[in-house]
Amino acid sequence: MTVALMWEARAVEGRGEDLLAWARAQELEVPPLRRETFRAPQDRVLVITWWDAEFDAVLPELPEPDGELVSRAVHRWRFETVG
Repeated sequence: MTVALMWEARAVEGRGEDLLAWARAQELEVPPLRRETFRAPQDRVLVITWWDAEFDAVLPELPEPDGELVSRAVHRWRFETVG
């Protein structure tokens, strides 16, 4: 089964590039099958990682950034591939 973990954060106004750089620099304990990083208006950053694992497996995730970098708590979602 393939599981995708989504991590999305919104930077403090004007700090979108800082948040993007922070997210890209984060290393996970185990490398995922695939990892993509996106940015969007309003200084938002999205990271999606794909894993060959069961839906409820314990997987490494990006941490919460420093509170001075983000305007709210990180949003996290977990999805499984459907055939």
